[in-house]
Amino acid sequence: MKKIILFILLLILLVSGGAIWFLGSDKLNILIAEQIEVQGSKITDQVVTVKKVDMQLLHGAGTINGLVLNNPKGYSTTPAFSLDTVTLDINIKSLAGTSKGEPIVIDAVIIDTPEALVEFNETGGSNIQEILDAVNKNLPKSAASEPTSEPSNTGTGPQPNIKVKKFVLAGVALRVDLTKLGNTKHKKTLPDINLSNIGGEAGLPANELGGELLKRALSAIWKSAKNEQQKVLEDKVKDKAKEKATELFDKWKKDN
Repeated sequence: MKKIILFILLLILLVSGGAIWFLGSDKLNILIAEQIEVQGSKITDQVVTVKKVDMQLLHGAGTINGLVLNNPKGYSTTPAFSLDTVTLDINIKSLAGTSKGEPIVIDAVIIDTPEALVEFNETGGSNIQEILDAVNKNLPKSAASEPTSEPSNTGTGPQPNIKVKKFVLAGVALRVDLTKLGNTKHKKTLPDINLSNIGGEAGLPANELGGELLKRALSAIWKSAKNEQQKVLEDKVKDKAKEKATELFDKWKKDN
């Protein structure tokens, strides 16, 4: 029974960044959803909403459904990032090592077919860059990658670190809006983005892990969007060069 309670506590720590007592499955799911919204909004400086959380605690698995990250002020009302399902695969055996100061292991966090919108403004800034700046500013920084010695809010002892072995963004539907730079909107589906060993061997405190996962996801999307922007800008330069060459050739023909 003690291990089951610890396992429940782990899941709450992972998604909410804080420890609270188990209240029963329905209330737990509601509470986790509320904490994702609160902590997500605190880290990103934007409104975060969640439709549903369903934790299958005894099976070491859970899902988070309908998560939406709103766009910053000054951009469109379309969400910057939204997803249907996040799947968690927790390594239950790793719970036994927490008494020795070893991290709890999440074997996989899989985000399936999320949608991302990257909007560039007239100066070349973007919505995703603003959100990433907020995450970098608000994300707690641990003094070291070791389990914290501070007691949790439940009084059950030190809060364990958590590490994620595999983090997958599967089939991101990316839209890049370059209309304010004189271009148009572009759509593409990104190849699966696979990241590993989030938190290192020692793991990260729970209140940092969610923000770090979000940071990794948005950074990967931002990199792809920047590549798309660079390609478009290079094409514009080529087009202008062709136009100039055509003008010069037409003038030469006229003069001769």
